[in-house]
Amino acid sequence: MTDAHQDAAPAPDTTALRADCGDCFALCCVALPFSASADFAVDKPAGRPCGNLREDFRCGIHTRLRDSGFPGCTVYDCFGAGQKVSQVTFGGRSWRQAPGARRMFDVFPVMRQLHELLWYLTAVLGMAPARPVHAAARALRDEIEAVTLRDAEVLLGTDVAALRGRTGELLLRASELARVGATPGRGRKHRGADLLGAGLARADLHGADLRGACLIAADLSGADLRLADLLGADLRDADLSGADLTGSIFLTQPQLQQAKGDAATRVPSGLHRPAHWKT
Repeated sequence: MTDAHQDAAPAPDTTALRADCGDCFALCCVALPFSASADFAVDKPAGRPCGNLREDFRCGIHTRLRDSGFPGCTVYDCFGAGQKVSQVTFGGRSWRQAPGARRMFDVFPVMRQLHELLWYLTAVLGMAPARPVHAAARALRDEIEAVTLRDAEVLLGTDVAALRGRTGELLLRASELARVGATPGRGRKHRGADLLGAGLARADLHGADLRGACLIAADLSGADLRLADLLGADLRDADLSGADLTGSIFLTQPQLQQAKGDAATRVPSGLHRPAHWKT
């Protein structure tokens, strides 16, 4: 594998897997609980609207969430589950209108998990080296998509763990295929490793396995993370200044939002540099 861009397949359309708050009834601001911490300024139980939520379902402090003590809101991504539940499952009726609001709140986290699986499977279809598993990934993606179009009762009865297990097997195989030509970092296996605060500045992690690794506050400035598998890696407060994440595998926007970076950080195609990073 000589170049991540040469090996990239045409990027599948992920529009439906991106949050569209304009078509959602602020489900993440109501259905989910949060506790007073470094991420949230106050406690809020599940099912209770956030105190910053306006009548039009918009956030009253959206442009200053971090400065107001709600950075946790800026790193959350529903992968498009909010609008699916709002507009498809409940036919455009908000939790203020629908008599079964509780059911809407119960469905939302299930849908979010399903849409996350759809996002990962769609990512596999954009990886040219993973063509041997494209057919299986497409079939599973279609199966999960069909479930997301069913009614609330079917969604709540879905065995998400089983679907996650099947998806995980495909993602692992796709990762191995994509990283087969990466050197020398491919031999470095840090799956699930505790790298809290680790000094990895300018480290050669090209093609490394960092699945589920704890990289909280790690110094990854200037690190070569091309083709590194970052599925589930905890990048909270990790320093990615000047790091090269080109072609990194299964990296999500929420992971980038949790990290620190700058104008020199190279992010994968399809993701964007967070607004709070240094310019």
